[in-house]
Amino acid sequence: MLCLTIATSMATILTGCAKDPLKNLTEDESRIYITNHDSTYNFTSAQTFTIADSVAVISNGQLVGKDLTSYDQQLIASLKTAMTKQGFTLVDKSSAPDLALAVTIYSSDQTGVISYNDYGGYYGDYWDPYYWGYPGYSYYYPSYYGVYNYNETTLAIDMFDLKDAAGSNQLKNVWSALVRGSGIFNPAKVDTQVQTLFDQSAYLKTN
Repeated sequence: MLCLTIATSMATILTGCAKDPLKNLTEDESRIYITNHDSTYNFTSAQTFTIADSVAVISNGQLVGKDLTSYDQQLIASLKTAMTKQGFTLVDKSSAPDLALAVTIYSSDQTGVISYNDYGGYYGDYWDPYYWGYPGYSYYYPSYYGVYNYNETTLAIDMFDLKDAAGSNQLKNVWSALVRGSGIFNPAKVDTQVQTLFDQSAYLKTN
């Protein structure tokens, strides 16, 4: 509870108490969902997709490994289901998919601005383009950014255009999503969180 004390000219003390909304949030209320995309990209031109077979784990800007916990498996499965519901067909990465998804878990106690045109070297950059079959390529991110202030763990999902990569020497980021807040790694919330991200991205469909 947030309590305010006010002294008047008559030395009368008035005390009022009100709920502090920032300190009394439920886990569901605390979660923040951020999605963004390249507005020049036509998602209806894509038909197939693939997804990385593990999750990159970054702590304070350093890649500490790639993992596949039971939670990671559930998240990857949920993303596959959501993409399929939007009309995309899941294929192996060796089958020339149109789109590729990568998942990153990022923990930090920093405050500042994330520039989505390069993520400050985070997220998708930790998936070597060779993984998708494009050795020697770099990543390209459209210019958009977000402000962050946290000392917790964030879930990040990136989508790259493989269909139009030939000849460009770059894998273009066409969709990005961030989830932060309390309880984001609760297995019971995986499907709800993925669905929320897709609900915010009505353009993410094949037709």
